[in-house]
Amino acid sequence: MDALYTAVATANGREGRTVSSDGQIDLALAMPPALGGSGQGTNPEQLFAAGYAACFASALGLVGRQAKVDTGEVSVTAETSIGKDDTGFALAVTLRVELPESLAGETGELLVKQAHEVCPYSKATRGNIPVTLVVE
Repeated sequence: MDALYTAVATANGREGRTVSSDGQIDLALAMPPALGGSGQGTNPEQLFAAGYAACFASALGLVGRQAKVDTGEVSVTAETSIGKDDTGFALAVTLRVELPESLAGETGELLVKQAHEVCPYSKATRGNIPVTLVVE
């Protein structure tokens, strides 16, 4: 792969801070209450969900443009769950894609499936964690 851009961020544990090299991200980290923490900061699952949602929305726009279909206002909500499997902790993701009325039906479903094929986050997770697509 020829890198077009490299994001750099440093974290000092799950209870601390995470900072990007350009200073755009500077966040307190905390365990969520569901995992016994204070919830007084963000957590890796929230950051992953935000990144995946943004990346998938971008991929949906790309496949729409390639198909010469106006995707209009699209909203992607990523739900990232952490739990235990037989090897330790694991993740699962549900992507909820809200399409405009003009993309209801087969066209929208096809574009979402195509976006899942080209989205870098989808490629990275494929075969590693379960990802469920929900078109709303």
